[in-house]
Amino acid sequence: MEPFTVSALVSKLRGLLEANEAMSDAWVVGEVSNYSRSQPGHRYFSLKDQGAVIRAVLFRGDMPGMELKDGDHVIAHGRVTVYAQRGELQLVCDFVRPEGIGIEAARFEELRERLAREGLFAPERKRPLPAFPTRVGVVTSPTGAALQDILNVIGRRWPLATVLLAPALVQGEQAVASIASALEGLAREPGLDVAILARGGGSAEDFSAFNDERIARAIFAFPVPVVTGIGHETDFTIADFVADLRAPTPSVAAERSTPSKAEISRALAVTERSMTSAARDGLVEAAGRVEASITMIERSVPRPLELARGADSLLRDLENGYARCSVADRARFETTAARIAALDPRATLERGFAIIKKSGTKKVVNSVRKVKGGDRLDIAVADGAFWAEVS
Repeated sequence: MEPFTVSALVSKLRGLLEANEAMSDAWVVGEVSNYSRSQPGHRYFSLKDQGAVIRAVLFRGDMPGMELKDGDHVIAHGRVTVYAQRGELQLVCDFVRPEGIGIEAARFEELRERLAREGLFAPERKRPLPAFPTRVGVVTSPTGAALQDILNVIGRRWPLATVLLAPALVQGEQAVASIASALEGLAREPGLDVAILARGGGSAEDFSAFNDERIARAIFAFPVPVVTGIGHETDFTIADFVADLRAPTPSVAAERSTPSKAEISRALAVTERSMTSAARDGLVEAAGRVEASITMIERSVPRPLELARGADSLLRDLENGYARCSVADRARFETTAARIAALDPRATLERGFAIIKKSGTKKVVNSVRKVKGGDRLDIAVADGAFWAEVS
Protein backbone atom coordinates (compact mmCIF):
# COMPACT_ATOMS: atom_id res chain seq x y z
CA MET A 1 0.00 0.00 0.00
CA GLU A 2 1.34 3.39 -1.01
CA PRO A 3 1.93 5.85 1.82
CA PHE A 4 -0.46 8.80 2.29
CA THR A 5 0.68 12.34 1.98
CA VAL A 6 -0.32 14.44 4.95
CA SER A 7 -2.92 16.26 2.91
CA ALA A 8 -4.33 13.01 1.56
CA LEU A 9 -4.49 11.50 5.02
CA VAL A 10 -6.26 14.51 6.51
CA SER A 11 -8.65 14.61 3.55
CA LYS A 12 -9.38 10.90 3.98
CA LEU A 13 -10.08 11.33 7.68
CA ARG A 14 -12.32 14.32 7.03
CA GLY A 15 -14.25 12.39 4.40
CA LEU A 16 -14.79 9.47 6.77
CA LEU A 17 -16.01 11.75 9.53
CA GLU A 18 -18.35 13.78 7.36
CA ALA A 19 -19.83 10.65 5.76
CA ASN A 20 -20.75 9.33 9.18
CA GLU A 21 -24.34 10.30 10.00
CA ALA A 22 -23.71 10.46 13.74
CA MET A 23 -20.70 12.75 13.25
CA SER A 24 -22.72 15.05 10.95
CA ASP A 25 -25.48 15.45 13.54
CA ALA A 26 -23.50 15.40 16.77
CA TRP A 27 -24.56 16.70 20.18
CA VAL A 28 -21.72 17.42 22.59
CA VAL A 29 -21.80 18.46 26.25
CA GLY A 30 -18.74 20.17 27.69
CA GLU A 31 -17.11 23.15 29.37
CA VAL A 32 -16.07 26.19 27.36
CA SER A 33 -12.37 27.14 27.46
CA ASN A 34 -9.98 29.28 25.41
CA TYR A 35 -12.95 31.36 24.18
CA SER A 36 -12.26 34.17 21.70
CA ARG A 37 -14.24 36.18 19.18
CA SER A 38 -12.84 37.40 15.89
CA GLN A 39 -13.43 40.82 14.35
CA PRO A 40 -16.06 39.47 11.90
CA GLY A 41 -17.95 37.90 14.83
CA HIS A 42 -16.96 34.22 14.68
CA ARG A 43 -16.46 32.45 18.05
CA TYR A 44 -13.52 30.10 18.59
CA PHE A 45 -13.31 27.93 21.72
CA SER A 46 -12.67 24.48 23.09
CA LEU A 47 -15.09 22.02 24.69
CA LYS A 48 -13.58 19.83 27.40
CA ASP A 49 -14.43 17.41 30.13
CA GLN A 50 -12.20 15.46 32.53
CA GLY A 51 -10.94 13.13 29.83
CA ALA A 52 -10.64 15.06 26.56
CA VAL A 53 -10.83 18.34 24.68
CA ILE A 54 -11.96 19.27 21.14
CA ARG A 55 -11.65 22.51 19.26
CA ALA A 56 -14.93 24.19 18.23
CA VAL A 57 -16.09 27.12 16.13
CA LEU A 58 -19.43 28.94 15.98
CA PHE A 59 -19.73 31.11 12.89
CA ARG A 60 -21.43 34.47 13.07
CA GLY A 61 -24.24 33.60 10.66
CA ASP A 62 -25.43 30.61 12.68
CA MET A 63 -26.14 32.26 16.05
CA PRO A 64 -25.44 35.98 15.75
CA GLY A 65 -26.64 36.89 19.24
CA MET A 66 -24.87 34.13 21.17
CA GLU A 67 -22.20 35.08 23.72
CA LEU A 68 -20.00 32.62 25.65
CA LYS A 69 -17.29 32.79 28.30
CA ASP A 70 -14.75 30.41 29.73
CA GLY A 71 -16.23 28.05 32.29
CA ASP A 72 -19.75 27.91 30.73
CA HIS A 73 -21.17 24.39 30.64
CA VAL A 74 -23.00 24.07 27.35
CA ILE A 75 -24.67 21.64 25.02
CA ALA A 76 -23.62 22.14 21.41
CA HIS A 77 -24.81 20.76 18.08
CA GLY A 78 -22.77 20.52 14.92
CA ARG A 79 -20.68 18.35 12.64
CA VAL A 80 -17.30 16.85 13.41
CA THR A 81 -14.61 17.43 10.81
CA VAL A 82 -10.85 17.88 10.51
CA TYR A 83 -9.27 21.30 10.37
CA ALA A 84 -6.74 20.57 7.65
CA GLN A 85 -4.23 23.33 8.37
CA ARG A 86 -3.57 21.93 11.84
CA GLY A 87 -4.70 18.36 11.42
CA GLU A 88 -7.05 18.82 14.38
CA LEU A 89 -10.50 17.51 15.06
CA GLN A 90 -12.99 20.36 15.08
CA LEU A 91 -16.66 20.68 15.99
CA VAL A 92 -18.33 23.16 13.60
CA CYS A 93 -21.27 24.29 15.72
CA ASP A 94 -24.59 25.67 14.55
CA PHE A 95 -26.21 25.71 17.98
CA VAL A 96 -24.99 26.28 21.52
CA ARG A 97 -27.06 26.57 24.68
CA PRO A 98 -26.47 26.26 28.44
CA GLU A 99 -26.28 22.61 29.42
CA GLY A 100 -29.11 22.92 31.91
CA ILE A 101 -31.88 23.15 29.30
CA GLY A 102 -31.66 19.40 28.60
CA ILE A 103 -31.03 17.51 25.42
CA GLU A 104 -34.68 17.40 24.23
CA ALA A 105 -35.16 21.12 24.73
CA ALA A 106 -31.85 21.74 22.99
CA ARG A 107 -32.84 19.57 20.05
CA PHE A 108 -36.12 21.46 19.82
CA GLU A 109 -34.42 24.88 19.87
CA GLU A 110 -31.77 23.86 17.36
CA LEU A 111 -34.33 22.60 14.85
CA ARG A 112 -36.64 25.56 15.40
CA GLU A 113 -33.86 28.08 14.78
CA ARG A 114 -32.50 26.22 11.75
CA LEU A 115 -35.90 25.87 10.08
CA ALA A 116 -36.70 29.49 10.89
CA ARG A 117 -33.53 30.56 9.06
CA GLU A 118 -34.67 28.53 6.05
CA GLY A 119 -38.01 30.37 6.00
CA LEU A 120 -40.33 27.50 6.93
CA PHE A 121 -42.03 29.64 9.57
CA ALA A 122 -42.23 32.86 7.52
CA PRO A 123 -45.61 34.59 8.02
CA GLU A 124 -45.81 35.61 4.36
CA ARG A 125 -45.96 31.96 3.25
CA LYS A 126 -48.94 31.16 5.48
CA ARG A 127 -51.96 30.38 3.32
CA PRO A 128 -55.52 31.50 4.12
CA LEU A 129 -58.02 28.78 4.92
CA PRO A 130 -60.84 28.13 2.43
CA ALA A 131 -64.14 29.79 3.32
CA PHE A 132 -66.34 26.79 2.39
CA PRO A 133 -64.31 23.55 2.29
CA THR A 134 -65.95 20.47 0.80
CA ARG A 135 -63.16 17.93 1.49
CA VAL A 136 -61.29 18.05 4.79
CA GLY A 137 -58.34 15.73 5.39
CA VAL A 138 -57.47 14.55 8.90
CA VAL A 139 -54.17 12.98 9.97
CA THR A 140 -54.47 11.44 13.43
CA SER A 141 -54.90 8.16 15.26
CA PRO A 142 -58.04 6.32 14.11
CA THR A 143 -58.71 5.16 17.70
CA GLY A 144 -57.98 8.36 19.60
CA ALA A 145 -60.43 10.82 21.14
CA ALA A 146 -59.05 13.56 18.90
CA LEU A 147 -60.70 12.03 15.81
CA GLN A 148 -64.10 11.83 17.49
CA ASP A 149 -63.82 15.43 18.63
CA ILE A 150 -63.00 16.54 15.09
CA LEU A 151 -65.85 14.53 13.53
CA ASN A 152 -68.34 15.85 16.06
CA VAL A 153 -67.34 19.46 15.51
CA ILE A 154 -67.38 19.22 11.70
CA GLY A 155 -70.66 17.30 11.72
CA ARG A 156 -72.28 20.00 13.85
CA ARG A 157 -70.76 23.04 12.19
CA TRP A 158 -70.40 22.10 8.53
CA PRO A 159 -72.04 18.76 7.60
CA LEU A 160 -71.61 19.59 3.90
CA ALA A 161 -67.91 18.67 4.13
CA THR A 162 -66.55 15.17 3.49
CA VAL A 163 -63.88 14.08 5.99
CA LEU A 164 -60.97 12.02 4.60
CA LEU A 165 -59.09 10.17 7.35
CA ALA A 166 -55.40 9.41 6.85
CA PRO A 167 -54.72 7.17 9.88
CA ALA A 168 -51.34 7.47 11.59
CA LEU A 169 -49.52 6.55 14.77
CA VAL A 170 -49.09 9.71 16.84
CA GLN A 171 -46.53 8.48 19.40
CA GLY A 172 -43.83 5.88 19.66
CA GLU A 173 -40.82 5.00 17.58
CA GLN A 174 -42.84 4.51 14.39
CA ALA A 175 -44.87 7.70 14.74
CA VAL A 176 -42.65 9.95 12.63
CA ALA A 177 -42.62 7.59 9.63
CA SER A 178 -46.37 6.95 10.02
CA ILE A 179 -47.32 10.64 10.16
CA ALA A 180 -45.04 11.53 7.25
CA SER A 181 -46.51 8.71 5.15
CA ALA A 182 -50.08 9.75 6.01
CA LEU A 183 -49.37 13.36 4.99
CA GLU A 184 -47.78 12.26 1.73
CA GLY A 185 -50.75 10.02 0.88
CA LEU A 186 -53.29 12.68 1.78
CA ALA A 187 -51.46 15.22 -0.39
CA ARG A 188 -52.32 13.10 -3.44
CA GLU A 189 -56.06 13.16 -2.78
CA PRO A 190 -57.86 15.16 -5.52
CA GLY A 191 -60.05 18.07 -4.53
CA LEU A 192 -58.72 18.39 -0.99
CA ASP A 193 -59.36 21.86 0.50
CA VAL A 194 -57.68 21.78 3.92
CA ALA A 195 -55.93 19.29 6.21
CA ILE A 196 -55.90 18.88 10.01
CA LEU A 197 -52.94 17.32 11.83
CA ALA A 198 -54.10 16.44 15.34
CA ARG A 199 -53.28 14.63 18.54
CA GLY A 200 -54.84 14.67 21.98
CA GLY A 201 -53.12 15.80 25.15
CA GLY A 202 -50.09 14.17 26.73
CA SER A 203 -46.62 14.80 28.12
CA ALA A 204 -43.85 16.63 26.27
CA GLU A 205 -42.31 13.28 25.33
CA ASP A 206 -45.60 12.21 23.71
CA PHE A 207 -45.29 15.08 21.23
CA SER A 208 -41.74 14.27 20.11
CA ALA A 209 -42.90 12.99 16.70
CA PHE A 210 -44.35 16.42 15.92
CA ASN A 211 -40.94 17.99 16.60
CA ASP A 212 -39.24 15.96 13.88
CA GLU A 213 -37.76 17.65 10.83
CA ARG A 214 -39.41 15.18 8.45
CA ILE A 215 -42.86 16.16 9.68
CA ALA A 216 -41.99 19.86 9.41
CA ARG A 217 -40.91 19.50 5.80
CA ALA A 218 -43.94 17.37 4.92
CA ILE A 219 -46.23 20.14 6.23
CA PHE A 220 -44.20 22.76 4.40
CA ALA A 221 -44.59 20.87 1.11
CA PHE A 222 -48.29 20.09 1.59
CA PRO A 223 -50.37 21.41 -1.36
CA VAL A 224 -53.24 22.92 0.68
CA PRO A 225 -53.41 24.75 4.02
CA VAL A 226 -52.62 22.69 7.12
CA VAL A 227 -54.13 23.32 10.56
CA THR A 228 -52.53 21.73 13.63
CA GLY A 229 -54.35 20.84 16.82
CA ILE A 230 -51.78 19.09 18.99
CA GLY A 231 -52.19 18.68 22.74
CA HIS A 232 -53.46 21.60 24.80
CA GLU A 233 -53.21 25.38 24.85
CA THR A 234 -49.67 25.48 26.28
CA ASP A 235 -48.19 22.77 24.06
CA PHE A 236 -46.11 23.98 21.10
CA THR A 237 -44.38 21.78 18.54
CA ILE A 238 -42.28 22.38 15.45
CA ALA A 239 -45.29 21.27 13.39
CA ASP A 240 -47.29 24.17 14.88
CA PHE A 241 -44.69 26.68 13.69
CA VAL A 242 -44.74 25.35 10.12
CA ALA A 243 -48.53 24.94 9.85
CA ASP A 244 -50.63 27.60 8.17
CA LEU A 245 -52.67 27.87 11.37
CA ARG A 246 -52.07 26.53 14.87
CA ALA A 247 -55.07 25.67 17.04
CA PRO A 248 -54.73 24.85 20.76
CA THR A 249 -56.72 21.58 20.58
CA PRO A 250 -58.10 19.18 17.95
CA SER A 251 -61.63 20.50 18.50
CA VAL A 252 -60.55 24.08 17.91
CA ALA A 253 -58.63 22.95 14.82
CA ALA A 254 -61.90 21.56 13.42
CA GLU A 255 -63.68 24.82 14.26
CA ARG A 256 -61.02 26.95 12.59
CA SER A 257 -61.07 24.75 9.47
CA THR A 258 -64.81 24.94 8.82
CA PRO A 259 -67.49 27.62 8.79
CA SER A 260 -70.56 27.45 11.03
CA LYS A 261 -73.76 26.43 9.26
CA ALA A 262 -75.83 28.22 11.93
CA GLU A 263 -73.82 31.44 11.59
CA ILE A 264 -74.10 31.34 7.81
CA SER A 265 -77.87 30.76 8.06
CA ARG A 266 -78.21 33.77 10.38
CA ALA A 267 -76.05 35.89 8.08
CA LEU A 268 -78.14 34.83 5.07
CA ALA A 269 -81.36 35.69 6.93
CA VAL A 270 -80.01 39.13 7.78
CA THR A 271 -78.89 39.60 4.18
CA GLU A 272 -82.30 38.50 2.90
CA ARG A 273 -84.08 40.99 5.15
CA SER A 274 -81.70 43.73 4.10
CA MET A 275 -82.17 42.93 0.42
CA THR A 276 -85.96 42.78 0.80
CA SER A 277 -86.01 46.11 2.60
CA ALA A 278 -83.68 47.65 0.04
CA ALA A 279 -85.83 46.32 -2.82
CA ARG A 280 -89.00 47.64 -1.19
CA ASP A 281 -87.46 51.05 -0.63
CA GLY A 282 -86.20 51.05 -4.19
CA LEU A 283 -89.66 50.23 -5.55
CA VAL A 284 -91.27 52.97 -3.46
CA GLU A 285 -88.71 55.46 -4.65
CA ALA A 286 -89.15 54.34 -8.26
CA ALA A 287 -92.93 54.60 -7.96
CA GLY A 288 -92.56 58.14 -6.65
CA ARG A 289 -90.39 59.06 -9.60
CA VAL A 290 -92.94 57.55 -12.00
CA GLU A 291 -95.79 59.50 -10.41
CA ALA A 292 -93.79 62.71 -10.61
CA SER A 293 -93.00 62.04 -14.27
CA ILE A 294 -96.69 61.39 -15.07
CA THR A 295 -97.69 64.65 -13.39
CA MET A 296 -95.04 66.56 -15.32
CA ILE A 297 -96.18 65.01 -18.60
CA GLU A 298 -99.85 65.81 -17.89
CA ARG A 299 -98.98 69.40 -17.18
CA SER A 300 -96.91 69.86 -20.31
CA VAL A 301 -99.06 67.89 -22.84
CA PRO A 302 -102.68 68.97 -23.82
CA ARG A 303 -105.55 66.79 -22.65
CA PRO A 304 -107.24 64.43 -25.17
CA LEU A 305 -110.25 66.77 -25.72
CA GLU A 306 -107.93 69.67 -26.36
CA LEU A 307 -105.93 67.52 -28.72
CA ALA A 308 -109.13 66.58 -30.60
CA ARG A 309 -110.20 70.22 -30.89
CA GLY A 310 -106.79 71.18 -32.10
CA ALA A 311 -106.90 68.43 -34.70
CA ASP A 312 -110.33 69.58 -36.01
CA SER A 313 -109.11 73.14 -36.30
CA LEU A 314 -106.00 71.99 -38.14
CA LEU A 315 -108.12 69.88 -40.52
CA ARG A 316 -110.39 72.84 -41.35
CA ASP A 317 -107.38 75.02 -42.01
CA LEU A 318 -105.99 72.39 -44.33
CA GLU A 319 -109.33 72.06 -46.23
CA ASN A 320 -109.70 75.82 -46.60
CA GLY A 321 -106.14 76.13 -47.77
CA TYR A 322 -106.65 73.33 -50.27
CA ALA A 323 -109.85 74.94 -51.60
CA ARG A 324 -108.15 78.29 -52.04
CA CYS A 325 -105.24 76.64 -53.78
CA SER A 326 -107.64 74.72 -56.08
CA VAL A 327 -109.54 77.87 -57.16
CA ALA A 328 -106.34 79.73 -57.94
CA ASP A 329 -104.90 76.77 -59.82
CA ARG A 330 -108.13 76.39 -61.89
CA ALA A 331 -108.09 80.09 -62.84
CA ARG A 332 -104.50 79.85 -63.93
CA PHE A 333 -105.31 76.71 -65.95
CA GLU A 334 -108.25 78.34 -67.74
CA THR A 335 -106.22 81.46 -68.58
CA THR A 336 -103.40 79.37 -69.98
CA ALA A 337 -105.85 77.24 -71.99
CA ALA A 338 -107.42 80.36 -73.53
CA ARG A 339 -104.01 81.62 -74.53
CA ILE A 340 -103.14 78.31 -76.11
CA ALA A 341 -106.48 78.21 -77.95
CA ALA A 342 -105.91 81.69 -79.33
CA LEU A 343 -102.65 80.54 -80.82
CA ASP A 344 -104.19 77.43 -82.50
CA PRO A 345 -103.80 77.75 -86.37
CA ARG A 346 -107.16 76.03 -86.87
CA ALA A 347 -108.96 78.98 -85.32
CA THR A 348 -107.31 81.26 -87.88
CA LEU A 349 -108.37 79.01 -90.75
CA GLU A 350 -111.98 79.03 -89.53
CA ARG A 351 -111.98 82.78 -90.01
CA GLY A 352 -111.33 82.33 -93.83
CA PHE A 353 -107.59 82.17 -93.93
CA ALA A 354 -105.61 79.38 -95.65
CA ILE A 355 -102.14 77.89 -95.40
CA ILE A 356 -100.33 77.63 -98.76
CA LYS A 357 -97.26 75.45 -99.34
CA LYS A 358 -95.37 74.43 -102.43
CA SER A 359 -96.30 70.91 -103.33
CA GLY A 360 -93.75 68.39 -102.13
CA THR A 361 -92.22 70.83 -99.64
CA LYS A 362 -92.95 72.23 -96.19
CA LYS A 363 -92.22 75.79 -97.20
CA VAL A 364 -95.12 78.16 -96.53
CA VAL A 365 -95.92 80.64 -99.33
CA ASN A 366 -96.42 84.02 -97.70
CA SER A 367 -95.36 86.21 -100.65
CA VAL A 368 -96.00 86.29 -104.41
CA ARG A 369 -92.27 86.49 -104.93
CA LYS A 370 -91.94 82.91 -103.72
CA VAL A 371 -93.95 81.45 -106.64
CA LYS A 372 -93.78 81.53 -110.44
CA GLY A 373 -95.89 80.30 -113.29
CA GLY A 374 -96.36 76.55 -113.36
CA ASP A 375 -95.76 76.02 -109.61
CA ARG A 376 -98.15 73.59 -107.99
CA LEU A 377 -99.45 74.63 -104.60
CA ASP A 378 -101.12 72.74 -101.69
CA ILE A 379 -103.79 74.88 -100.02
CA ALA A 380 -105.17 74.00 -96.56
CA VAL A 381 -108.46 75.53 -95.32
CA ALA A 382 -110.52 74.97 -92.16
CA ASP A 383 -112.35 71.88 -93.35
CA GLY A 384 -109.78 70.31 -95.76
CA ALA A 385 -107.15 70.91 -98.47
CA PHE A 386 -106.82 71.07 -102.26
CA TRP A 387 -104.18 71.93 -104.87
CA ALA A 388 -103.85 74.71 -107.43
CA GLU A 389 -101.40 75.75 -110.12
CA VAL A 390 -99.94 79.25 -110.68
CA SER A 391 -100.61 80.62 -114.27
